[in-house]
Amino acid sequence: MKVEQIYTGCLAQGAYYIVSNGEAAIVDPLREIQPYIDRAIKDGVKIKYIFETHFHADFVSGHVDLAKATGAIIVYGPTANTTFEAHIAKDNEIFTLGNVKMKLLHTPGHTMESSCFLLINASGKEEALFTGDTLFIGDVGRPDLAQKAANMTQEQLAETLFDSLRNKVMVLHDDVIVYPAHGAGSACGKNMSKETVSTIGNQKKNNYALRADMTKVEFVKEVTEGLLPPPSYFPLNVKMNKEGYENIDTVVARGIQPLDPSSFELLANETGALVLDTRDANEFAKAFIPNAINIGINGSFAPWVGALIKDIKQTILLVTEEGMEEEVVIRLARVGYDHAIGFLKGGLETWKASGRDVDTVTSILAQDFHSIYDKDTILIDVRKDNEYQAEHVEGAVNIPLDFINDHLTEIPKDKTVYMHCAGGYRSMIAISMLKARGWDHVIDITGGFAAIATTAIPKTAYVCPSTLRK
Repeated sequence: MKVEQIYTGCLAQGAYYIVSNGEAAIVDPLREIQPYIDRAIKDGVKIKYIFETHFHADFVSGHVDLAKATGAIIVYGPTANTTFEAHIAKDNEIFTLGNVKMKLLHTPGHTMESSCFLLINASGKEEALFTGDTLFIGDVGRPDLAQKAANMTQEQLAETLFDSLRNKVMVLHDDVIVYPAHGAGSACGKNMSKETVSTIGNQKKNNYALRADMTKVEFVKEVTEGLLPPPSYFPLNVKMNKEGYENIDTVVARGIQPLDPSSFELLANETGALVLDTRDANEFAKAFIPNAINIGINGSFAPWVGALIKDIKQTILLVTEEGMEEEVVIRLARVGYDHAIGFLKGGLETWKASGRDVDTVTSILAQDFHSIYDKDTILIDVRKDNEYQAEHVEGAVNIPLDFINDHLTEIPKDKTVYMHCAGGYRSMIAISMLKARGWDHVIDITGGFAAIATTAIPKTAYVCPSTLRK
């Protein structure tokens, strides 16, 4: 028997490949299915089952395409309703995989169909639990995402999750391995560890939501406190996971159409496509196509696309590092953005060589910012609220990148605005969005707060700001 965790860092997502005696199963596969097929061919095994822990909101699963390609059976927990062929299992139903067994444990609360899969080895020992979004390392699944589908409040869902954890999960042996669907960085929880594997016993000791003396009332209060609004693409990903989607190969073929500058410009004008520049923030700052949005491929690319590009059907034209076109299209498709329609062949160099206009972002070193900083400086910190609370520049206004579209009226267009995040990735996204909307006086602080922290610029802990100084 072999269990392999296939962890995708940019999505903070864990899929699992399980093999026993010539048969394989995939738990929560990503949209691009070829890696799973290649693994099975290499191992000389047949993919028999695709176990889905729930209808994922933060990514599009590869279950439909993988089932079509391999003949594997898609398995969901009780109450799941799909428009494609799937086996809707009963609570405690057992599936044989080679010499091992997988037992479905219905654990509603995060969603109502949420289920964990308990791996029982050839000796009959309960060995591992694939927990999906029911249990993370250090956290549990947020109970607010399925309110509409379940016709329940987040408090009612939290109560349901409390019962699932105590009656189905915490009763397992302490040495059972915990394999969750996500780690730190995912929006499916609020306090996840960077660790991606643990044990039931360890989680009983260290997970705040699994305290032995915790009451249901305490649980509900703690798991619902501090929940940020989910990204707008979440319900659309759920819909795709329930109803199916366009084949990934078709999506990729459409997105990797090479375009010369003339064709690129013409298509942008004719379709209203968003120009998405996925290069490094520092390279983007030096030169970019006017009105392009920068979301670098080497950061949390897909989640930021989902959080900031509100229309999942938005047509997209790409500017990438050479050779990264297909990777970018795949990462877009992972979160349901299937409408990339081509890329700039030769990258930005061909655009500049054609004599077309480029724009730039003005940057300033933290030390130089220190020399001009005073009480009248307009400084926007686009880090998350908890980062800002830990320490920030005195007078800085916190507008987390996630919500910058909701606060545009607070940012003056006629005054110089300085902006930073932790290191520069998020601030460049924010600045590109502002410049595309007509803000021409926004300056990036190179290196973000990490660089600012090395200067003598006055800093403080959390003080609730009201509005920007006028």
